[in-house]
Amino acid sequence: MNDLKVAVGSLIFICFVLFLGVLAGCQTKQPENIESLNMLPNVVIIYLDDLGYGDVSAYGATEIQTPNIDRLANGGVMFTDGHASSSTCTPSRYALLTGVYPWRNKDAKILPGTAPLIIDTAQITIPKMLKNRGYHTGVVGKWHLGLGTGQVDWNQHVSPGPNEVGFDYSYIMAATQDRVPTVYLENGLVEGLDPNDPIEIDYENNFEGEPTGKDNPELLTMKWHHGHNNSIVNGIPRIGFMKGGDKAKWSDVDMADHFLGKAQTFVKEHKNEPFFLYYALQQPHVPRTPNPRFVGSTDLGPRGDVIVEADWCIGEFMKTLEEEGILENTLIIFSSDNGAVLNDGYYDDAVDRIGNHDQNGGLRGGKYSLFEAGARVPFIAYWEGQIEPKRSDALISQLDILASVAKLTNAEVDSTDSQELLEVLMGTSDKGREDLVLEASSRTALRKDNWLMIPPYNGPAVAEKVNVELGNSSDFQLYNLDEDLGQQNNLAKINSEQLEVMLDQYESIVGEFNSEVEQLELK
Repeated sequence: MNDLKVAVGSLIFICFVLFLGVLAGCQTKQPENIESLNMLPNVVIIYLDDLGYGDVSAYGATEIQTPNIDRLANGGVMFTDGHASSSTCTPSRYALLTGVYPWRNKDAKILPGTAPLIIDTAQITIPKMLKNRGYHTGVVGKWHLGLGTGQVDWNQHVSPGPNEVGFDYSYIMAATQDRVPTVYLENGLVEGLDPNDPIEIDYENNFEGEPTGKDNPELLTMKWHHGHNNSIVNGIPRIGFMKGGDKAKWSDVDMADHFLGKAQTFVKEHKNEPFFLYYALQQPHVPRTPNPRFVGSTDLGPRGDVIVEADWCIGEFMKTLEEEGILENTLIIFSSDNGAVLNDGYYDDAVDRIGNHDQNGGLRGGKYSLFEAGARVPFIAYWEGQIEPKRSDALISQLDILASVAKLTNAEVDSTDSQELLEVLMGTSDKGREDLVLEASSRTALRKDNWLMIPPYNGPAVAEKVNVELGNSSDFQLYNLDEDLGQQNNLAKINSEQLEVMLDQYESIVGEFNSEVEQLELK
């Protein structure tokens, strides 16, 4: 009997202890799901420069083969209606990192290499948001968002820059491959600079005794077509004037390998912690300088060859993720800053050897244009084991990456323009944006559902130097993209009801349109 009492008492005691444990558990705040499972995913944005909608074989290219980009497209969500915010580089990069329409910032336009930083250091950015969540953040490649405050001494630490807007590590070119300074900067310092050979930069006046592409054609290995006729580096005439810094100057043909190596090193050094990498390749922007290994990879000349080179870099980068055992914990977003352009300042056979290739994939326009080929670009979300392969027609913008990644990582972010479309990005929903304002050199247009409306703007209808239709017109333009993807049939005059709907929506976002805007300046 006593043994029974003891057993009953022990049982009651055990139950009481268990009850207290359950109660304590109920009163303790549980950690957030992703972190509790130690599953904060790495986030990588692979960003190309001037890659058109039709430049990828998964998107229909037949004259260029891109097996590594195709792997992402065929194994992830391949968007057919994915957009950069703009049809030029700086505005799109600004929107990508900040989640803010670039036309809200008057300085978000194509910048010279001496421009000050256009992202406010107090502004939310993807790297700053993720850094607050415990991520190590890095940028490798093209920057082109300005550096410093307007008076940069390239021989000292250059600030503010990427490190001041959220990046723990930065290895960049300041602007573009065709602009000076033609050097790399690591965390604000020019790499390899000889203090006895200081760098001087000027975008207005040349330095005494320095040769230029305009005056010294005998020194050129690449002939300029328009604008690119200032200082000569590696036989290539550039935009802007540069003196000094000879030991620090980059090798153009080795640039893709160089950036790849830095991206791979970043991954290897931070594989044991969540990281965000913005890997911004320079291809296929001019000057197109493929490594000799890739010369002749296509029949399209240097432009086709550098696309193949970029695809190879992406394949090598993917191998690194696999070899380090982190591919299945890495969300990869692939896209381009704007659409394609063939002649963008140099004679490089891009126009003459285009053959059957359609860099726009059936769309109208191209880089600099308000037509669809200006900002509709390859856009892919890939996450091994998490995203099921899918082709999505949802309307999505690079603006939306900030809010969507915030949702993924349980970050808090307040953004006016970035829409949270995580389910669309992950392929579990087809409900994308209802509307999107597109920008081209301070001009704006509206996508709403499958309609495109371009307000009237003064100025030339065609950019003759690059042979791209900008979309300028003295009349409203309205296109039904469901029935007319090539934007050949302007319905503005015969569908006034839809035009009014579009204009009302446009003005609710942008305000009343102004046809007198700053016109495109092609260098």
